[in-house]
Amino acid sequence: MLRRWMPPILFLAVGLAAAARRAGEGSPGAAVVLLLLFLPAAALLSPLVFPRSLSAAEALRRSQADGRPIVYWRPGCRYCLRLRTRLGRHAYRMHWVDIWRDPEGAAAVRAATGGDETVPTVVVAGTPHVNPDPRWVRAQLP
Repeated sequence: MLRRWMPPILFLAVGLAAAARRAGEGSPGAAVVLLLLFLPAAALLSPLVFPRSLSAAEALRRSQADGRPIVYWRPGCRYCLRLRTRLGRHAYRMHWVDIWRDPEGAAAVRAATGGDETVPTVVVAGTPHVNPDPRWVRAQLP
């Protein structure tokens, strides 16, 4: 569980340290600016910006029932964040599996990528696609 939160926690800690240093140097305005930059960035790195994750088994069951793609992702992955932000509201029309929370999901990604945990891996109609173009993914939505 903590592993998922390490990137945003570390980013926030660096931001707080930099802001504290600026405040200690007598620049409270610069400290506030640093906090205003680091807080949203830490939020973007967190799991909070992604749709609620399912287990790999539940995502597969739902995908077979409704034909929606499955996205295997992990927090802190800039390519996952890129896919998520470019999909916009369409992201909620897919089933998301956090491979750091679900060992079955991580195993599915390793099987699809030849042993690596390369994400995002999007499974459309049973066929995995590693780091696909977000426009292509959007076109695959039912």
